[in-house]
Amino acid sequence: MERIRVIAFDADDTMWVNEPMFRSVKAEFMALLEKYADTGTIQERLIAVERENIGVFGYGVKGFLLSLIETAAQVSRERLSGADIQKLIGLGKEMLASPVELLDGVEPVLETLCRSYTLMIITKGDLLDQESKIARSNLAPYFDGIEILSEKDEAAYDRVLSTHGIHPREFMMVGNSLRSDVLPVVNLGGHAVHVPFATTWAHEQVAVSAMDQSMWLTLSSLGELPACLPRQEPYFGRENAMPEKMLGARPGRENPRPKQTRALARKIS
Repeated sequence: MERIRVIAFDADDTMWVNEPMFRSVKAEFMALLEKYADTGTIQERLIAVERENIGVFGYGVKGFLLSLIETAAQVSRERLSGADIQKLIGLGKEMLASPVELLDGVEPVLETLCRSYTLMIITKGDLLDQESKIARSNLAPYFDGIEILSEKDEAAYDRVLSTHGIHPREFMMVGNSLRSDVLPVVNLGGHAVHVPFATTWAHEQVAVSAMDQSMWLTLSSLGELPACLPRQEPYFGRENAMPEKMLGARPGRENPRPKQTRALARKIS
């Protein structure tokens, strides 16, 4: 493996739990609409509405909530009561305020890798919601750069790498989604690690049977990652650092990097 300088991590369902919360709300949504249609019909309509709305509302809880309301209006033929709509809005607010539940072993992995690599978060979704989750996770001090994108495709990754002066061969992306975290990076010539989560949103699912899966590494948990990487000298110098113009102070706990205090870079695309 070529020397990797930068390792980026996805956020939702890679570092903390996300999809089960959406599935729980979907179950309540199905129960709310069961008097209007069967579960299969509701599910099919919701998936279609979500896909149509991604380009309008983007990813995240707010877009999901609007898709629930639109689907409910269609399935019920606009007979859904104001009280039911208010219930859906309440569910959305609960999602936005829910605690951030870290996946097992995430922090020890970051603490180990930040000593030898430049670490980034590259995630997508609603800006305010993702910023809030990153802050509440208490993981921000481990990272040199944070990118919150509207989409994670080849063009978006290419922009991020160019902005930060990173060559694809020096870059590794770690995440739970083949569609968003693995395939775009591999296609650019970078390295990728797939860490599947127990459940995957329908929009992120891709057929892998015809793909050359040797192009990326698949792990059963994030805790396996450090042992799969080549040994590198601890991060004492600035040869791995983000460009100086990208660095900016950000409050947080004491930075875990040894012998050197690093400011957190934040670049929102």
